[in-house]
Amino acid sequence: MSRTTINELVAVCAGTFGLALYTGLILVPAWTAYTRLWQRVAATVLTLYVLTVLVGIGVGAASAAIYFWG
Repeated sequence: MSRTTINELVAVCAGTFGLALYTGLILVPAWTAYTRLWQRVAATVLTLYVLTVLVGIGVGAASAAIYFWG
């Protein structure tokens, strides 16, 4: 396997694992906490905000690591 293939495989696995964790730990509890459809949809939209913040923190930490590494 080439180095590029390994990097792509790690990225795909990390994305899949992260999406599964988001679904199981954030989205499902938010969805099941409410009974009306509009409340569930609103909770889903708010969890997307949480996902965006978590991704932003990860990108920021990775950018800082790259900046300070070299």
